[in-house]
Amino acid sequence: MKYNKIVLAGGNGYLGGVLANYYKDKANEIVILSRHEKQADHNIRTVVWDGKHWGKWAAELVNADVLINLCGKNVNCRYTEKNKAEIFASRLLPTELLGHTIQAMTEPPKLWINITSATIYRHAEDRPQDEESGEIGSGFSVDVCNAWEASFNKYGNPKTRKVNLRMGIVLGRSDGVFPRLLNLVKMGMGGKQGNGRQYVSWVHELDVARSTEWLADHGDLTGTFNCTAPDPVKNAELMHIIREAYHCPLGLPAPKWLLEAGSIVIGTETELILKSRWVMPKRLLRSGFKFQNMMADDAVAECLKG
Repeated sequence: MKYNKIVLAGGNGYLGGVLANYYKDKANEIVILSRHEKQADHNIRTVVWDGKHWGKWAAELVNADVLINLCGKNVNCRYTEKNKAEIFASRLLPTELLGHTIQAMTEPPKLWINITSATIYRHAEDRPQDEESGEIGSGFSVDVCNAWEASFNKYGNPKTRKVNLRMGIVLGRSDGVFPRLLNLVKMGMGGKQGNGRQYVSWVHELDVARSTEWLADHGDLTGTFNCTAPDPVKNAELMHIIREAYHCPLGLPAPKWLLEAGSIVIGTETELILKSRWVMPKRLLRSGFKFQNMMADDAVAECLKG
């Protein structure tokens, strides 16, 4: 096996499942830190933690090859005061707990990857945002990202390399954004959302996993990396690509006023759809990483397989 142990904190969700499946043939054991027990699946096992307090789970971090922190309440909700507090706490508390634990260890993980969000950048329709020249935005989501990254950067251990991975919109078959967009297409409502000019910085789920392996294998890579494919597309174009791939030529658009009304009904925020995220993975590309799904139409076709 290439690795001895991979630890996925908060890895019981969609992306955790993608990573566990990717590494199951590359690591002797994969440990998922979760609030809920789950039966072991071959070399994938779950260890219970609450994300708030030190416990026996900390022993799983000893000399791990990679720790990937995926903790965080789903932001696909209304931003009520209660939900806002939970969004903050579900990210900051586990991150600080991991940092404090790692800082005190004599044999800490070799690499700690913190999965954050590319939504930290401003709404951008004028130029792409990268790790070096990108401009940080404003608003609740950005405040969350700033606090999240600050909690990650607070602690250190000279034996642990740290990478802050700002994730774009993950496209995959089983869960996440793509199945929901596909459902809109199937119902004949797969047109543009809003004016359709907002950029979507996406990344295929396989390239998410491949990027973490790349980071693990290149010990000189540290700091902040954008995890987005180098082919961001506008919302109208993405919806067109999905319709074409599904052989559905027409799709009703959803104007802003309708999205605002509908978001209240289904309990979400229009920012998730209308914010223009034009983000480029400058540092990953410069390091030599090659995306397997570089173009949006290839990624969509891959998602529709099976």
